[in-house]
Amino acid sequence: MVCPKEGKGAKRLRAQRILEALKKAYPDARTELRHENPFQLLVATVLSAQATDKSVNEATPALFARFPDAFALAQATPEEVEPYIRRIGLYKTKAKNLVALAQRLVEAHGGEVPRDKEALMRLPGVGWKTATVVLGAAFGVPGIAVDTHVARVSRRLCLSEARTPEKIGADLEALFPREDWVFVHHALVLHGRYVCTARKPQCASCPLAPLCPSREKA
Repeated sequence: MVCPKEGKGAKRLRAQRILEALKKAYPDARTELRHENPFQLLVATVLSAQATDKSVNEATPALFARFPDAFALAQATPEEVEPYIRRIGLYKTKAKNLVALAQRLVEAHGGEVPRDKEALMRLPGVGWKTATVVLGAAFGVPGIAVDTHVARVSRRLCLSEARTPEKIGADLEALFPREDWVFVHHALVLHGRYVCTARKPQCASCPLAPLCPSREKA
């Protein structure tokens, strides 16, 4: 859609009202990937690329029981990992990345997940989005990661007309308080997953509808 013209002040005010509505709708917003520590979150987030959180959550209990930490996973071969994640898309590539990722964690970081974005992005299978998600969910480092849900909701709300995740994230971070960035990411993911869906968005029951320029065209 073509977003209506809106001044910076009006857009910031609308963003603040959107934030208030999100906090009422999703007060406990957090990742739906099940994990007990940063290593498990990192692995689960890598697996979630082009896959559903549901499929990842079904696979990871057995995976983590067999490979509980980076040291154990670093000793494995991709062929040993594949059976645990076969139900997940691109499982062969992901198995190779997970073993290489674990080896890198052991060699360069003592088996621990680094809290630095550049260090995370040097790990196999870890890009900007995954690094931002892990830093926020595991360590509380401010950042708005952008997946398909966040991108779709942001465009429909006319909070960003950008096309790349990095630019959309930058646009959102310019509109919302830094201390709310991690919450905004999780809340927009949940909103896109369950309300503002790709097909048949539930505009009639959407708590953001009064603030959404797209609601009449959805």
